[in-house]
Amino acid sequence: MITSLRVRSFKRFTHASFVMRPLTVLTGLNGTGKSTTIQSLLLVRQLSEAPDGGVVQLNGPYGLALGKAHEVLHPSAPDSTIEIEVASDPGIEPNACQFTVPDEQALYLEVTGGPARPLPELSGKGSAFTYLCAERLGPRDQLGVSAEHPDLIGIGVRGEYTAQVLALHETRPVHESLLHPRTHDTHNVTTLRTQVEMWASDIIRSTKITAQWPPGITASTIRFQEPGLLSEPIRPTNMGFGFSYALPVIVAGLLTRPGDLLIVENPEAHLHPGGQSKLGRFLARVAGAGAQVIVETHSDHVLNGARLAVAEERVLAPEHAIVHYFGDEEVGSIPIEFTEKGELTEWPQGFFDQIEHDLGRLARARRRGR
Repeated sequence: MITSLRVRSFKRFTHASFVMRPLTVLTGLNGTGKSTTIQSLLLVRQLSEAPDGGVVQLNGPYGLALGKAHEVLHPSAPDSTIEIEVASDPGIEPNACQFTVPDEQALYLEVTGGPARPLPELSGKGSAFTYLCAERLGPRDQLGVSAEHPDLIGIGVRGEYTAQVLALHETRPVHESLLHPRTHDTHNVTTLRTQVEMWASDIIRSTKITAQWPPGITASTIRFQEPGLLSEPIRPTNMGFGFSYALPVIVAGLLTRPGDLLIVENPEAHLHPGGQSKLGRFLARVAGAGAQVIVETHSDHVLNGARLAVAEERVLAPEHAIVHYFGDEEVGSIPIEFTEKGELTEWPQGFFDQIEHDLGRLARARRRGR
């Protein structure tokens, strides 16, 4: 498990350090470093995939679109070097990486100092490492397929392989700790497809799911059906965006095993507040089952769902969760811990307090109108 991250001279960070836990929630103001924190991990991931490579790309892999190398170097950097250090288990030397801006036209960073060994947490294949970006695919009649070996296919950066993965592994048993609480209602069926249906029905609304990868066709499909009805299969375009955005998160979470890493941006997209809360509880359960989950979110409902997972469901120990709040400072974030009761140890200004401000203004407006 990644236990800490240190970044120097990368984008808005002059020098920033982050404690990482099984569940790490990144939240805060726009443009304050949440995505930069994740992007730093993706650069090290590139290096782990090709440890003998001399460069990391700033555009293309994992949907990165960072522009030219000089644009990601902090304006106050003392030299042209960017440093990213990732630490995992105690007693193991941190994974220290150095990257240099070669020239103003370069679309890559040169690797000038790399780790002695690739970091296992950032080297996994298939579902062992999953990054779901904020620009996930919306409803599609057809989804793509990967030419990788079936055991090495993940759901894709945008969820583009979700149907293929679900079709290939629909009978794969889900980790016991990730089974839906009402699994006994399905005669204890623990296969991936059934568990995806149960969690999707809980988080979004009741549905049956069919994923297919027809032989000889380089495309896959997902169709939905109202439970208990002999209706025609429903195309994703007729089910709304919530299903298409949330389904990859659910599939990726259920495929994790202890030691895997799941990074999700904006899991709340297109979901009703109740669904956002349930998805937060689900992601906390994934972390409690042994995977590491990093979530970037603007939703207090997702956060409150995670708090319920700690305080009510007790599927995640409070010391295994942390929130990093990003404000205006360039130094990084304010770390916020969880308590056993699901409370948060800090509540800095700007941290999910807008509803209090708005309700206060509404109360004052009502008083003025009397």
